[in-house]
Amino acid sequence: MNDERKGIRKGLTRYGDDAFSLYVRKAFIKAMGYTDEALERPLIGIANTYSGYNACHATVPQIVEAVKRGVMLAGGLPIEFPIISLHESFAFPTSMFLRNLMSMDTEEMIKAQPMDAVVLIGGCDKTVPALVMGAASANVPAIVEVTGPMLTGTHHGERVGACTDCRRFWAMYRGGEIDDVEVEELTNELVPTAGTCGVMGTASTMALMTEAMGMMLPGGSVIPATYADRPRHAELTGNRAVAMVTEGLSPDRVITPAAVRNALRVLQAIGGSTNGLIHITAMAGRLGIRVDLNTFDKLGQDIPVLVDLKPSGQYYMEDLHRAGGLAPILRELRDYLELDALTVTGRTLGEEIDALPPAYPQDVVKTVDAPLYPVGGMVVLRGNLAPDGAVIKQSAANPDLLVHEGRALVFSSLEDMAVRMDSSDLEVTANDVLVLQGAGPIGAPGMPEAGYLPIPKKLAEQGVKDMVRLSDARMSGTAFGTVVLHIAPESAVGGPLALVKTGDLIRLDVPNRSIELLVDDVEIARRREAWKPPPVHEGAERGYLQLYLNRVTQAPDGCDFDFLIP
Repeated sequence: MNDERKGIRKGLTRYGDDAFSLYVRKAFIKAMGYTDEALERPLIGIANTYSGYNACHATVPQIVEAVKRGVMLAGGLPIEFPIISLHESFAFPTSMFLRNLMSMDTEEMIKAQPMDAVVLIGGCDKTVPALVMGAASANVPAIVEVTGPMLTGTHHGERVGACTDCRRFWAMYRGGEIDDVEVEELTNELVPTAGTCGVMGTASTMALMTEAMGMMLPGGSVIPATYADRPRHAELTGNRAVAMVTEGLSPDRVITPAAVRNALRVLQAIGGSTNGLIHITAMAGRLGIRVDLNTFDKLGQDIPVLVDLKPSGQYYMEDLHRAGGLAPILRELRDYLELDALTVTGRTLGEEIDALPPAYPQDVVKTVDAPLYPVGGMVVLRGNLAPDGAVIKQSAANPDLLVHEGRALVFSSLEDMAVRMDSSDLEVTANDVLVLQGAGPIGAPGMPEAGYLPIPKKLAEQGVKDMVRLSDARMSGTAFGTVVLHIAPESAVGGPLALVKTGDLIRLDVPNRSIELLVDDVEIARRREAWKPPPVHEGAERGYLQLYLNRVTQAPDGCDFDFLIP
């Protein structure tokens, strides 16, 4: 038998006799119906993330078949294998809590099973970063295919789509503008097809960033889930995976500091989800690449928001697809990008931009000279309330609130907020600053998308649509408003956020990158001395929760596990 360590001979099970290990492996794999000729081909793993709980991944079986077709046309042998599947609204306490587990599953299954390259099929927002994190750590040639965004629906003649419109209609319901019957009717319209959220939420953001970073074939980030172009793109992806084996095109050759900076530039230009910053930090971190918050903020000062998509604009992802997807964005950003970054095509980003088809008239992607928003979508804030940084999506905020001083109204936990937010006795005005503690990586746990604090019901009924809100939590990319997020260090580990009391004055100054607690240093020191850590989470003595609480990092480090970062 040939002992060359590739294909079926790669990573032999340890029985103490390699020849026997290969013999037994071939005997069992032949039970799947493979011939000797098939088993001599390059083995291309396909990470199957289908789940009956995950509507974003409903089309994965079709994508898998298309990838297989592409692999076989290129002379490879495709073998699919299961990976954990995460859906944001079907994961307790939050899908972010499980992202690192999914990344570990991906890494270990790639390393444990013989494959010369792997196709990663993701969609719902945490799945793409988890897959890339795992593949980067395994460092086997890898290429990403996403499920694609859903199409829009209609409600009373109005075009609607998840999940910006989910939040808009829910706010109307809380404010008494629509009734129980109508809000229930909307559940049939907001998610009319399979696929990821049809706005610039985290899934769309990560897909576009992954393509910009070079880990996806051109055009793949925006094709709607139900379009025939989607399986055609998947077929090309499978085909390309086989060539990557010969070229040795592993993630460390593609995910370079230049590629990461390109992805960050695109994040700013698309008005992308704040989650994108945490995820790209974790993805890059697996290869020892540090994402500096100050550098990211500076990029945003030079690069405007170009994409007119909800929640920062008016259009949906299917409109961006018709406008050309990432292509017109890259054309506009060409002078800002590092064009020598290698992509999974084997060509540089500059070569891919040069090969783009001719531009055509469209109004979804604006020009650098006439942008949707004059500076980047996201700003990094610092101050005595966030010494390690915080972020705000300024392109989705109320311009009148970007400089604001108000009285803090503090909720000590998610449970406290749930109990008091809608109380008629809640003492609150529209000028107040809503503060949520205990919602960070450790505090919640899992850093849920709770940063989009609801407007207190008594104010919602008065027509209040936005307030300054701040927390150590995350916010869905589909959400909007003047919301300060990712405050670090988080309150659960004794960050300054833990010391805020109702009645304190807080000043937000986005133009000057500042978030300050207007309490004198002596009083802050006194409060710190009196502070006690929150109770340990129930169940923290065992299992994954114990591992998570002991080893998760803070938001500026991507909320990855410290032992997975080289």
